[in-house]
Amino acid sequence: MNIAIITGASSGIGVEFYKEMQNESLDEVWVIARREQQLNEICKAHGKIGYRVIPLDITAPENLAYLSNLLSEVKPCIKFLFNNAGFGLHGDLIDSDYISQGKMVDLNVRALTEITTISLKYMDKGSCIINTCSIASFVPNARMSVYSATKAYVMSFTRSLRYELRKRKINVTAICPGPMATEFLEVAGIDKGTSGAFDKLPYCNPHKTAVRGIKAAKRGRCVYTPRGFYKFYRVLAKLLPHSFLMGASKT
Repeated sequence: MNIAIITGASSGIGVEFYKEMQNESLDEVWVIARREQQLNEICKAHGKIGYRVIPLDITAPENLAYLSNLLSEVKPCIKFLFNNAGFGLHGDLIDSDYISQGKMVDLNVRALTEITTISLKYMDKGSCIINTCSIASFVPNARMSVYSATKAYVMSFTRSLRYELRKRKINVTAICPGPMATEFLEVAGIDKGTSGAFDKLPYCNPHKTAVRGIKAAKRGRCVYTPRGFYKFYRVLAKLLPHSFLMGASKT
């Protein structure tokens, strides 16, 4: 049985990934998020092929054990793994609380790593791992220090794992969009006027980002960045001191 797994599938680009998977030769799409009702509504509205709703908080170790056991029972071939679950928080670290910052690391880093490790034994030639990353992985963003650090991890993890898996013909891709009009902004505490950068930066379209990101992954690309503006920013991040770019793009 060929499947796709999508974490963070209840909103934003996760929904767009789900829609695009309807065009693939899959038997089921497994959608994972905490909001069961929302997952069911999305699958009923957009699903053309089989699906399995798995309402889990993937930061809980017992839930990852459940997913591991489920995969062991079903023994599917995972053709696509979307590590999409994650969130960011905006503001100075000194004004934040340690619990919320730790939860960000748990979801963006630990859960992503563990789900990938669990899934790998069920992937074969032609399979793709697609990690939702960010332009924040190119240059750290002050006032989003922990978020930027987690996305730098995702980028490094993507590159090194891709190298490890090249002989198995399994590709790993990081999709690195700029801001998108999704729930991310509300969760991060970014409203109009709270961040000069977010008010000025061009926004990425979640649908186009998902479609083109999947195409890039299937072509064997390591990194996909939407919009010319952010492609240029990625080049600048390789050429200019990060301290300079951080000062020029205060969030």
